[in-house]
Amino acid sequence: MACPSQTMWCFSLQRRSLHSSSCLMKKLKGKTPAEQRWLQRQLKDPYVKASHAQNFRCRSAFKLLEIDDKFRLLQPGCSVVDCGAAPGAWSQVAVQRVNSAGTAEGDAVLPHGTVVGIDLLNIPPLDGAHFLSSHDVTDPVTHTKLLELLPNGQAHVILSDMAPNASGFREMDHEKLITMCLSLIDLAEKILQPGGSLVCKYWDGILAHKLQKKLSSVFSSVQTLKPNASRKDSAERYFLARMYRKPVKG
Repeated sequence: MACPSQTMWCFSLQRRSLHSSSCLMKKLKGKTPAEQRWLQRQLKDPYVKASHAQNFRCRSAFKLLEIDDKFRLLQPGCSVVDCGAAPGAWSQVAVQRVNSAGTAEGDAVLPHGTVVGIDLLNIPPLDGAHFLSSHDVTDPVTHTKLLELLPNGQAHVILSDMAPNASGFREMDHEKLITMCLSLIDLAEKILQPGGSLVCKYWDGILAHKLQKKLSSVFSSVQTLKPNASRKDSAERYFLARMYRKPVKG
């Protein structure tokens, strides 16, 4: 039997869901068939509903939550760089987990972490995070700012949920995203501390092996993940690379 608080939470979630359903049904009017299909998928998506209920900026938060629940990458006091951060859902998770806003509850005083988000787009402000909006992850100017913002100029974790604007050509988009992920290895050489971790999204395809091989050259452990919150019909995957070792320069 559900406890009263759980029942009230379920009732509240149901009310929010009905309200969201009503709003989405109104939005269906006058939309193209493709837009209608997208809205209907949102209407049925439990992670969309849960993101509203838990005040996350988008459903992608649950992908990172699932990864971190299993692998415990984000610990209080850690420094995190979130690449492709907009609209900020992964940064929300990181802020909670590393206690960068100083709001974590517990018997002991937990250390405060650092969260820095980067995106070409504007990222709405978030307490506990420093956002570099209109910044390119590959730009040396961005790297300089990261070195200034990160304690000792180093990060424990690099996160990337970034992706290129879809062109409609699957192989072209796949190649673009792999190239973006490869740039993270260059970023890691500048800011990731030895033993650090990297999580990056990629779209499955012929170049995925190239990215995995490159990651394996500087990380002791590399594995492929497909979180439950990642839609089953999507080519989306994540590489989790751990135990970073800086390349030896000849």
